[in-house]
Amino acid sequence: MTDLLDLVAAAPEGPDVVAFFDFDGTVIDGYSATAVFKERLRRFDVDLFELWDISSAVVEMRLRGTTVDNLMDKAVRALAGKTHDELMQQAYLLFRSEIAAQIFPEARTLIAAHKARGHRIVLSTSATPYQATPVAEDLGFDALICTHPEIGDDGVLTGSLDGLSLWGPRKAAGIEDWAAAEKVDIAGCFGYSNGAEDVPMLETVGIPVALNPDGDLDRTARDRGWARVRLRKPTTGVDVTSTVRSVAALGSVLASAGLGATLGLLSGSRRVGANITNSVAPELALALTGIEVEVIDEANAWSHRPAVFLFNHQSTMDMIVVARVLRRDITAVAKKELARDPRFAPLGALFDVAYVDRANGAQARDAIKPAIDKLKSGTSVAIAPEGTRMPTSRLGRFKKGAFHLAMEAGVPVVPLVLQGAGDVMFRSAFTAHPGTVTVTVGEPVPTDDWTPETLDEHIAEVREFYERTLGHVR
Repeated sequence: MTDLLDLVAAAPEGPDVVAFFDFDGTVIDGYSATAVFKERLRRFDVDLFELWDISSAVVEMRLRGTTVDNLMDKAVRALAGKTHDELMQQAYLLFRSEIAAQIFPEARTLIAAHKARGHRIVLSTSATPYQATPVAEDLGFDALICTHPEIGDDGVLTGSLDGLSLWGPRKAAGIEDWAAAEKVDIAGCFGYSNGAEDVPMLETVGIPVALNPDGDLDRTARDRGWARVRLRKPTTGVDVTSTVRSVAALGSVLASAGLGATLGLLSGSRRVGANITNSVAPELALALTGIEVEVIDEANAWSHRPAVFLFNHQSTMDMIVVARVLRRDITAVAKKELARDPRFAPLGALFDVAYVDRANGAQARDAIKPAIDKLKSGTSVAIAPEGTRMPTSRLGRFKKGAFHLAMEAGVPVVPLVLQGAGDVMFRSAFTAHPGTVTVTVGEPVPTDDWTPETLDEHIAEVREFYERTLGHVR
């Protein structure tokens, strides 16, 4: 991987260099069609005839070596009568629940390296837009070359393909057509794929890379002297080791909370108990799960307190990481569902967290009043402005509550940009995996001159810091 990143860094700068990525097995660990079909099975959206039809097509591919065309035709035929909007809505839901977790973390690193050189990136796949579009948008691809089902004037799928599936040589032809239309010299471009069926695609570019290659492609790449790279798999599954370590970490948090509560009672100060817990629990939990935290510009976390500390939200691990960075004199504003989460509730009680019903605007405004009092008494507040966990590092919409809180209390906002939290623990997971989370602490942003009329502008400025730090803007 290091050699590949060096190769990208040595390439000419600018949009005339394009990196063409295959999708299934190359950018994601698995096959999106399988995820789509399983989801349809869960919704009882597959009858016995279609199940037999699809199964027989898969068997023919594996035993007789037939092309993907037969399977694709049958899969698209099953979509007849569904609307484009309906299928796109389902695609985004499936992305959030499953496919986002399949993205190779190092694929993001590779894509970021190309973007840093000003290269364009293109996702080229035989999959349909209903599989590939959410991933293409999340990773910031400049274009999507894919197989298109036919859509009628009424927005309803006909059950046929608009042309042929982009499989094998046809994918290579699709890339060549795109390059010709964009006036790109494909000889100076990169190509990435994992499957032997994409040898024609890799032959069209000047810099072919076998990324996570299957056996046949691995042999071909070796014989032709192409680069061969295997990416680290996403760590989102459940295994015995991660489960034991996560349970032990939870136990250490609960024990630390109990110790802090006891000492708080003895001292007559909830803040003392919370600070003791915060000095012990994060370190133990992170050590037991094998997660390391690297902090950039840590001095910014201490230069102006109290403050409203903002963090981008991907997993339950976020609060442990934030607590590790902030260490003392801190409470939080959290959604009311966390009051019933055994991993959070004991800490919530000890830290006197303000729980907010996101569906009730009036209640939410009342809930932040204690947080304002906390800030004015010297206790900082941590809050996720997105309001919910996101499936990837792509930011959700920033809500205004955290910014109103800082403005009304007259304290600065301090952005904490978490990178890697979703890799060590996926948004809906209960187990954590070893890895590294990097936290960049931004400079405190004063709110003294903020007004309700200028709030949107200030939120946009803070958000831009997140986007730039996360590498989402060039």
